[in-house]
Amino acid sequence: MSAFRSTGTTDALGPEEGPGREPPEAAIPGSRLLAALLDGMDAALCAFDAHGTITHWNREAERILGWTAAEAVGRRGFAGWAVRSADAEDVQGRLLAVMDAPGRQVHEFALLRKDGGRVLVRTQSAGVRGEDGKPAGVYCAFSEVHAQIDLERSIALGEALFEDASWGVVAVDVDLRPTAVNAYAARALGGGRTRLLGRPLGELVVQGVEELEGALQHALAEGAPSAPAELWVTLRTPEGDRRRCWRSGFLRLASPLAEEPVPLGVGWMFRDVTAAKLAEQDADRVRFRANQLHRAARQAAECEDPMEAATTSLDFALAGFADHVVVDLLADLAAGERLVRAAATPSDAPGPCLPVSGGPLPVRYAPGHPALKAVERTGSVRVAAPADAGEAWASEHRWPGDSVHALCVVLRSRGRTLGVVTFLRSASRRAFERPDVMYAESVAVRVASAVDLARLTAGPDTMDA
Repeated sequence: MSAFRSTGTTDALGPEEGPGREPPEAAIPGSRLLAALLDGMDAALCAFDAHGTITHWNREAERILGWTAAEAVGRRGFAGWAVRSADAEDVQGRLLAVMDAPGRQVHEFALLRKDGGRVLVRTQSAGVRGEDGKPAGVYCAFSEVHAQIDLERSIALGEALFEDASWGVVAVDVDLRPTAVNAYAARALGGGRTRLLGRPLGELVVQGVEELEGALQHALAEGAPSAPAELWVTLRTPEGDRRRCWRSGFLRLASPLAEEPVPLGVGWMFRDVTAAKLAEQDADRVRFRANQLHRAARQAAECEDPMEAATTSLDFALAGFADHVVVDLLADLAAGERLVRAAATPSDAPGPCLPVSGGPLPVRYAPGHPALKAVERTGSVRVAAPADAGEAWASEHRWPGDSVHALCVVLRSRGRTLGVVTFLRSASRRAFERPDVMYAESVAVRVASAVDLARLTAGPDTMDA
């Protein structure tokens, strides 16, 4: 218990006592209650009466300065024990001047510890008035300056994170619902800062919510992961679904007031790195495809048969690019109308591109077929199956049954059209995009050169049907 001296100030804080009024049997005496409150404070507290004599001294003050309550209470001011003699008059005057001033005043003093060391403290002091309204003393709460600055810095950091941070900050409760969201996170999640609060993450994230909630639950149970995680999610927005990549970090939030850490939730910090990740993926894709073209050229150079060189180039091109490929060549270069199937990959399983068994076979393409359009336009044509088409779409186009996306690229050599190479993807892959067309055209140049060489070495009538 803190030692204290009964004065008019402390009497005013305790329960009223007087003749004819008995306190309840179980009631805590006012002096004991006051002492318990003072000792339970996180800040150091001392109080002076109107003459500058110390009347109260709690345990936090003892911890900071080393002087016990028994040693402090009853002393007049700090002179000679808790402050240097040269500073005593200034400190005493500034503290007692608060009695006649309204509100609280903040000061910083260098006080002396019992072991002789100095400690810089920040004080908040205010006057105390007695029952007659006259100044009765001063109370002074103080803490070490560095501890106060740390507290202020922590508060300022928290406010800045939820206001001006250039990355998303979300506080999530133990039920994995947002309780605080900064401006960046609100924009990234596609909603206002208040509209997002308390909503399940599944209402905001269409795909990837399981991975996100799993990371939050791990942080809640085990603490912060050792490294940031990159999560791909699909968001539902008024403009449609958007796929984004968030580089995320997670921190478990625990109450600083509990004796044992009590989880309050998770702090989730993230930054949208979609553009950087897509650029990285594109760079990796370009490097891989360039390497495949280089390997294909080296392998094709070792082939004695030009058609084998053509199919070898296609085998290297298929890796990571498409599931099937078919090669249709013009049978009559003069007429330039009829296509025959010269080579293809197996339609029922992955495999190499091989010449058609038994020789080239005519292909019954219907008018308007993408391969015919590629020949007509002397350019590339991209098509995709309707959502509900099933295998009927691929069957109608004379392609393997699992084909959903097709890219037809014309084969040109020495100013002439030789045929069409068609790359096919199943539903597990994305539709062909412009970079895919450029890569396919680079492959088609090599295939067309090999096919043209095969015609020259075999004779002009070899491919005619």
